[in-house]
Amino acid sequence: MVRLIPAALLLAATPAFAQPVAAPQPMPASLPFSPAIRVGDILYMSGQIGQVPEGMDAHKEGFDAAVRGAMDAIGGILKDNGLDFGDVVKCTVMLDDMADWPRFNAAYTPYFAGKRLPTRSAFGADGLALGAPLEVECIAAYTSPTAVRPE
Repeated sequence: MVRLIPAALLLAATPAFAQPVAAPQPMPASLPFSPAIRVGDILYMSGQIGQVPEGMDAHKEGFDAAVRGAMDAIGGILKDNGLDFGDVVKCTVMLDDMADWPRFNAAYTPYFAGKRLPTRSAFGADGLALGAPLEVECIAAYTSPTAVRPE
């Protein structure tokens, strides 16, 4: 009987379905991914490489512009879905050149000013999409977690 309890709980659980979400701009049909998907109270965002709304590649204007372009794109997706950077719980950062780490941090951190910093992973990656020097991917939660920022 005790073995049946976990199975019953599993069967009674409410499934979470992936839902399409709002994006600042429609994705070109040629791109095989969504800008973001909501599952329950979690918003999963695709990686951003710093393309600006006019379609021009921000990374061709330099590394700092690419960081701002990627973070602004993430901010646009968050805003269109009723969230902001304070709701971000995890970011993954891919850098083409790890020597850019200090510059990345200097451009990234202001987006979280006055807010809790999310957890983050970062790694060097050779050959990012479209020759980008970086890619940033984030996950946000609709129920903001309570976390204590270290002093």
